[in-house]
Amino acid sequence: MTGASIADINNFFIAGINYKKTDVSIRGSFAINSNQYDTLLQNASVNKLKDVFVLSTCNRTEIYGIANHQNELVELLCSQTSGSIDTFQELAYIKKGSEAIEHLFEVGAGLDSQILGDYEIIGQLKQAAKFAKERNCISTFSERLINSVLQSSKNIKSNTELSSGTVSVSFAAVQFLRREVSEIKNKNILLIGAGKIGRNTCKYLVELLNAANVTIINRTDETAIELAKAMQINYAPYADLENQIKVADIILVSTNAETPVILKKDVDATTQKVLIDLSIPNNIDTSVRDLSHITLINVDELSKQNDETLQKREAEIPQVKEIIANHISDFIDWHEMRRNVPVLKAVKQKLMEIHKDDLFNYEYAEPLAVSADDTESIQKVINTMAVKLRSHNTKGCQYIEAINDYITAGINS
Repeated sequence: MTGASIADINNFFIAGINYKKTDVSIRGSFAINSNQYDTLLQNASVNKLKDVFVLSTCNRTEIYGIANHQNELVELLCSQTSGSIDTFQELAYIKKGSEAIEHLFEVGAGLDSQILGDYEIIGQLKQAAKFAKERNCISTFSERLINSVLQSSKNIKSNTELSSGTVSVSFAAVQFLRREVSEIKNKNILLIGAGKIGRNTCKYLVELLNAANVTIINRTDETAIELAKAMQINYAPYADLENQIKVADIILVSTNAETPVILKKDVDATTQKVLIDLSIPNNIDTSVRDLSHITLINVDELSKQNDETLQKREAEIPQVKEIIANHISDFIDWHEMRRNVPVLKAVKQKLMEIHKDDLFNYEYAEPLAVSADDTESIQKVINTMAVKLRSHNTKGCQYIEAINDYITAGINS
């Protein structure tokens, strides 16, 4: 995996897996945590791969970057995962150039999310890009691209109903409990994990279910205490997790642990329970399904829930795609202009030299200095050339034409 990559749209790749062809266990084997991401980006620099960033969520793991070949990115990603390259390549989608650009815009809009219009993805994308930028893996190209995706997402949020209503994994979990669990107000509910998903889940439990007996546990006790105070729920220290699992009727897990925090032995001899795993990779051992008194639900099962909100969102897709197309067009225009900058600079420099040349200023004894008016005239020629280059990929012809325009203008003035 070596060789310098070429900074061009045609060398921009995305390689990824998502919920469409993989289940939770497979996606979990390719999930990337912060330490793995850090090492991955260090290896990208060593191998001279540019503009590399990774989007790893409960629904997808995708690596983006500029490379000579897609396999460079696949190998880079899989070097940090427990999943194998063979498995990834069998299940992965690979997109290149403009197709990869469009995919990123659709991901940022929530069109490619397991729950249509999921707006949380844009925050995850921002975080992924920030992480890569802090490690000098984001250049002008990808920074502009990501900012364009963010602006497109903001435009979609403001001008369409794609993200209207409340639909998320957290919301789906609470809706499941509302449908399937009777006398929910009398149940002991244990929430493990006080991150973003945990906080949202807690909010829905309190506000939508009016759940009175909710206990929060987090590996960092201070975070759990803070959330418990804000939501006026119970708190238990992480050291008391085993006991809290025993007494809970409902357990929701939203941690980022690399291995399950609830094992089969933890609930083997307990009373009837509903367990909901909101984590990727699995943070509840899937073997608990073997226990007749345990009901286990994961993110894939929750995301199959559909309602009127999703139907309304589907109606917004044509307008969303139109907004995306406009933002992609703007980005392509910017990129093409940026590609022409070296040529424009070279022509401007040549026009400056021509202005000072004896042949161009034959009536003067000494070469003329370039005045403000002369600089403005030269810039007008360059601006005209820039416009023509945007619509005609004929750099050589435009170079000659620009010089001719300037000389003609000088003779006629």
